[in-house]
Amino acid sequence: MRIADVMTRNVITVRPETTLKEAAGLLARTGISGMPVVDGTGAVVGVFSEADILFKERGERTEGGLLRWLLEPSATWEDAKLEAQTVGEAMTAPALTIEPDRPVREAAARMIAEGVNRLPVVDGAAQLVGIVTRADLVRAFTRSDEEIAKEIETDIVRRTLWIDPGNIQVRVENGAVTLDGQVETATDAELLPVFVQRVPGVVAVESNVTHREHESATR
Repeated sequence: MRIADVMTRNVITVRPETTLKEAAGLLARTGISGMPVVDGTGAVVGVFSEADILFKERGERTEGGLLRWLLEPSATWEDAKLEAQTVGEAMTAPALTIEPDRPVREAAARMIAEGVNRLPVVDGAAQLVGIVTRADLVRAFTRSDEEIAKEIETDIVRRTLWIDPGNIQVRVENGAVTLDGQVETATDAELLPVFVQRVPGVVAVESNVTHREHESATR
């Protein structure tokens, strides 16, 4: 499953020159917690979220006093955030982005590693084409057993490992996958459950797949 399969295509955006009051009103009216910031060409230049409003609303830097201000560059960043009047001055930049053809698992890993809730999706020209959120990834995980089995058979068995689908039987029950059948090489037999485990919605994999190399060696 790719990012393009789960992302939202009609994205609410804001411009760098938009005032914080206007941006806060937009978040409140639409019920979202953050949005990409785009320039006049449609390129993503940052992300603006509720956290930026809360930082401004708090009205003070984190603890540490003058010594921290002298020693830590982040203190200057905090001052800029506190004095911000526009989205461009308060946003997080540069934005973390992802391409629509990347696998869903990559978005999940990046969100966890970077501690973010959303990733703007951009094309090869850095133009915004969508947005993917943690909620989107959760919905992907709740797919039916039939949808999971179809992706395994089509994307993993056939397109990724180039295995004849007739040689592999895929059973899925409540996200638990059982694989039976035979492949040509030991490498294919080892890689198959590894790739299957990465499919969104899979909670466990049991592989009973054998390989012909083993049979040839024992004869």
